Amino acid sequence: MAMRVTGMMSGMDTESIIQQLVAARQTKVDALKKKQTQHGWKQEAWKDLNAKIYKLYNGSLNNLQYASSFVKKTTTVSNSNLVSVITKDTAMDSVQNLKINRLAKAGYLTGGVIKGADGKKLSGSSKVAESLGIDAGSTFEVSTNGKKTEITIDENTTINSLVNQLKAAGVGANFDAGQQRFYIGANALGEDSDFTIIGSNSEGTNALDKLGILVYDDKAKEAYKAYATMSAADIASLKQSRVDARAAALVAERESLTKDKDELAKKMKECAEEYSQAYGQGGTYDLEDEGKRTARKTDLKNQISELEAKTELSAEEQATLDKCKAEMSYIDGYEGLQKDVQEKDTRLSEIAKYVDNDGKATSSLEAEIGAQVDAKIAEAARIYNDYSNLEGKGSASDKQVGQNAEIELNGVKYYADSNTFEINGLTITCNGTTAENEMITLSTKNDTSGIYDMIKSFIKEYSALINEMDKLYNAETAKGYEPLTDDEKAAMSEAEVEKWEAKIKDSLLRRDGTLNSVSSAMKEIMMSGFEVNGKKMYLYDFGIETMGYFNAADNEKNAYHIYGDEDDEAFKNETNKLMAMINSDPDAVVGFFTELSKKLYGKMFDMMKGTEFSSVYKVYDDKKMKEEYDDYTVKIAEAEKKLQDYEDKWYKKFAAMETAMAKMQSNASAVTALLGGS
Repeated sequence: MAMRVTGMMSGMDTESIIQQLVAARQTKVDALKKKQTQHGWKQEAWKDLNAKIYKLYNGSLNNLQYASSFVKKTTTVSNSNLVSVITKDTAMDSVQNLKINRLAKAGYLTGGVIKGADGKKLSGSSKVAESLGIDAGSTFEVSTNGKKTEITIDENTTINSLVNQLKAAGVGANFDAGQQRFYIGANALGEDSDFTIIGSNSEGTNALDKLGILVYDDKAKEAYKAYATMSAADIASLKQSRVDARAAALVAERESLTKDKDELAKKMKECAEEYSQAYGQGGTYDLEDEGKRTARKTDLKNQISELEAKTELSAEEQATLDKCKAEMSYIDGYEGLQKDVQEKDTRLSEIAKYVDNDGKATSSLEAEIGAQVDAKIAEAARIYNDYSNLEGKGSASDKQVGQNAEIELNGVKYYADSNTFEINGLTITCNGTTAENEMITLSTKNDTSGIYDMIKSFIKEYSALINEMDKLYNAETAKGYEPLTDDEKAAMSEAEVEKWEAKIKDSLLRRDGTLNSVSSAMKEIMMSGFEVNGKKMYLYDFGIETMGYFNAADNEKNAYHIYGDEDDEAFKNETNKLMAMINSDPDAVVGFFTELSKKLYGKMFDMMKGTEFSSVYKVYDDKKMKEEYDDYTVKIAEAEKKLQDYEDKWYKKFAAMETAMAKMQSNASAVTALLGGS
């Protein structure tokens, strides 16, 4: 807002005069703003109420209109400590006998205590080859869930890296430094998720023994037997499959290394160019020339050592030292990249021994894999042929075999890799095994409580909604109250402003025609009767009624109550007719409430159809109300423009008056001077 200085010549308080002239027209602007504010509040009131109407429509009412919603089942068990049951609606009414023979278990290995070669305790960083006297190249196989993984120990393998390799193979693994044991477990219950760990060569078997995880049980025996009894054709096939897999892995590694090497070479080139621009000195120093680079590096080191040896440096010497270090960082960075390239070249040369340029395995790879498989077969045969002497003598403390759960339902055996069974609509979860002659009874029947709760939920939600609609419609008038301006709010306390606005907001939908139409339509259907099995029935036939006009509280006269509802203080001591009907005549209950809900659902759908003035799923004219709100915005802008023009007009008039008075005073002063006045 522009700053105005007025009344300098006239001595009049023109600012106050103009504000008084404008005040009358300001009330018109304020009136429009108040109407818009109240209109906005009304929009919010309708939005909140509509959300509750839609919730009823799309929730409990929608569920109630389908006969399938009334098909609810429940199952009771004679021993809930041993079994729990979840019942689907598709389950049959029945009484069944259950016997739990065994629970599913996960395979679990508790390793034996291990000792370092020097007698010291091992930690996660201990190298197993050095600490336990295990030969590099020792290999063993981990098999679980149909996946077989070879783990080879080298001179750098630590306890921690071995644990990570075991995890990557598909089992859970941990080394407890306090207990000095490995713990290995299957990742799931059941036989299929169990695991075996067997030596792939004699060194591998020795490694398992020293690691405390060598097992000679029935499952390991089967694993050794599978290799020991392989036919020549099967051995050849195993070799070929391993050669193909190894060749494919090496080709993929070569492609990755080549890509990385090219990227490193590019970075080296960029580094050399940047160095040349910054320190090249006409080609005297060149990073790509090893001789020049080495000489320059030596020179820099000498300069840095000489400068750092001084106790105090001049500003010039400090600058020289900083420059030398910066140049040295370029050389170190370049040589670091060069080292990475050399390492990748070394690995690429190694890969070239095993796969040719076309990605085919070389004779070296075939020979190496062949020797590994032969060693595996030989070790498996050695152990299998001597299993009667080895069985149970491994270094592991215990190996729990993974097993499937087994139950008998009505004499028929069922198996699962977990303790949960899905059988004919029942989800049976076993928590323990039955005694030798114990039988658990499972009784499945209609869930009358579930049906009752579904109807109760609808009645409760409908009643709460109709109470709110009646409260809004019958609200006390707020005549004489209108939204406050900022100045009016400033003159009141926060509590007074809140109370004032609440009075207006509570009455926004008072005697609203749309609200009356919606609530009346819903009430009319709830009071209607519907033909069920040749008889017209009403809500009161199921023990559902209103409290009565004279007994109900204000704005609760149209709410429904269920006789015998334990949560309803007024009716909890009455006979629960609804529950009795559900038990004695469920067809009548289903017939009546599906018809009632379909009728109400259809009517609410019609009221929420989109029109020219309302959106889909809105019972009020939200589009029209938005247009009206936007119209207020336009009218307010126009009124404020007119008010500003009116104010500016008066400022101009008073400014002209001030100018005229200044000229008169100037002329008067001139005349006085001519006449010799002072």
